[in-house]
Amino acid sequence: MAPSAAVRHWKFNKRLTLALLLLWASVSFGVPFFAVNLRFPWLGAPFSFWMTAQGTLLVYLAIVACYGWAMNRRDDQLGAENAAPHG
Repeated sequence: MAPSAAVRHWKFNKRLTLALLLLWASVSFGVPFFAVNLRFPWLGAPFSFWMTAQGTLLVYLAIVACYGWAMNRRDDQLGAENAAPHG
């Protein structure tokens, strides 16, 4: 891998990680903050508890899946760029 390709790869990785960390932080702290207004009972607990507990887990799974998909796609692109022609 050429140095410029490695630098581009790490820039992509850092930007993706930063974006997903910002999404994680906004879901972790934003959803509970705004869900506090949902104060009706649901299955023996406040609805905001259930919304926060279940909804954030789904978002966390989506974040992990997005990172895996994006990095696999990027690795495949770099592999195609760096493949030497056989002949």
